[in-house]
Order: sequence, then structure tokens, then C-alpha cells
Amino acid sequence: MDEAAALVARLEKIEALFAKSATPGERIAADEARRRIRERIARLGTKEPVVELRFAIHDPWARRLFTALLRRYDIRPYRYPRQRRQTLMARMPRSAVDDLWREFTELDKALHAHLNTVAMTVITRAISPDTSEAAEVAEGAFGPSPGSSQVDEGE
Repeated sequence: MDEAAALVARLEKIEALFAKSATPGERIAADEARRRIRERIARLGTKEPVVELRFAIHDPWARRLFTALLRRYDIRPYRYPRQRRQTLMARMPRSAVDDLWREFTELDKALHAHLNTVAMTVITRAISPDTSEAAEVAEGAFGPSPGSSQVDEGE
């Protein structure tokens, strides 16, 4: 099984776990999990009012994941004019948010772990096998450096 297929299987297991499925690794169980979650959200929508919610997700991969998760459960993500790209709006029952957000955070952890593994593999193979953090040295250890500029990429 390649890395992408392993990630998809892991994401399906996480989704099945949140849907309380007995066989989380099977495709049928994952489809059933999605159906049950959709039904639960629909049921909540009949029991309580649907409200407009705003989410601010700065990480582009996480935002794409959350958008896809909303769409998977038939919740339409949108943005108003002049809202920033990291802002997502959605209409759903408020009580559905906790389950949806917990599932999103678990999926996001799995996705980021996978992306980190892929990035480290590419960096070590194509750039340098040494990916350790930069050493910390005392200020002035290399003498004054007149005219040097400092680059800050902003973390």
C-alpha cells in the first residue's frame, strides 16, 4: 500500500470512529459512517434551529480539509464579499459543530503528519540529509557583521 492509500485508509478509519462504526477500515463502513453523520446532522436541523457560523482557519491545507468535510456532510461552505480567504461560513445546527470539529481536528492531525513525512522525505533526498534545527550560538559569536540584513519569513 502506498503512502497516499495508507493516508486515505487512516482518514476513513477516523471518520468511521466518529460515526461509531463497528468496522472502520472497510469502504462500506466508511460509506455508512458518512450516511449516519449526514442523517444525524439532518435530524439536528429539524430539532433545533440552523445557525450561521464563522470559522477562521489560517492553514490552507486545514482550510481545504474543513471545506471538504463540510461538503461531505452536505453543508455548503461560503464566504461573503470582502471576507478574508481564511474565513469560512456555514449554516448548520450548533450542536453539530462539536462533533464536526472533533472529527476535523483528528483528520487534520493525520493529514499534517502525512504532509510532514512527505516533506521531510523530499528534503532529505533532494536537498540535504541533515534536517536538524539550526544551532543556537551566542550573539556576536562570529563577530560584528556590518551591513548584513536580517530576513524574517514570519512564522
